[in-house]
Amino acid sequence: MPTVTTADGVRIHYAVGGRRDGEPVLCIQGLGTDSRGWLWQRAALGRRYRVITFDNRGAGRSDAPPGPYDLDVMADDAAAVLDATGYGSAHVLGASMGGVIAQKLALRHPHRVRSLVLACTACHTDPWRQEILERWAVEAETLGPRRFLLANLDWLAAGACSRWFWSLYARLVPQPFASSAQGFVGQVHACLGAADYRPALATISAPTLVVAGKRDRLTPVDDSVLLAGLIPGAELAVIPGAGHLFPIERAATFNRTVLRFLDAQGGPRKDLPPARSLGAEGGI
Repeated sequence: MPTVTTADGVRIHYAVGGRRDGEPVLCIQGLGTDSRGWLWQRAALGRRYRVITFDNRGAGRSDAPPGPYDLDVMADDAAAVLDATGYGSAHVLGASMGGVIAQKLALRHPHRVRSLVLACTACHTDPWRQEILERWAVEAETLGPRRFLLANLDWLAAGACSRWFWSLYARLVPQPFASSAQGFVGQVHACLGAADYRPALATISAPTLVVAGKRDRLTPVDDSVLLAGLIPGAELAVIPGAGHLFPIERAATFNRTVLRFLDAQGGPRKDLPPARSLGAEGGI
């Protein structure tokens, strides 16, 4: 897995796969999650697009310097990955904290963003969510990543079946979640320290799709409605019955939703088959 070194000396690991002649899609993961969380998207999107994934600073095989981190700097990390892969611009897909980083990327480097897909994310931190994040920073240091995930499944999964799945996943699967408490806490503080940039969202001109899980407790549908309303021309799709981690829990529906949107932006090659019909509610 290659690396790029950022302006402040942090090494960021990235990977490139999928169709060599496909348009690039840059995937940005969420809080404490590394690029293995895109496993289902790499497979589905990679048949039609060139898929670029990377580990945010503080996660996976990227460096985890002492925090706190800064979401603007993490957006610059994403731009550095594009530079390293040789792409001047890409479609950008961000989930949860990665969706905030994607918004920052579109604001700081608008010429780098062909289109935006913002999944299970928000554009501001309510007091109740701030309290959760502050508690998570403490728990991550005291419990460790695996026990932390098990202790907070209700915030991440929807329904008893999903909680059972994630409980088993956390115990058995090589974990795509925070590689160190220091990295996780650094990312939490980046989220807590973000300034209110909601007024700036009106300047985003890239075609945008906002995707929400109907049963997401951490970023409820109202967050997505607000976000889609602030970005000119943004579309909104809601996945029924889905919790916060729907890119994994409801991967097939999410992937169809993303592919339909990406295909509408002009790629992929015209001789490729179209994406199948959506399994999500759409429209705002």
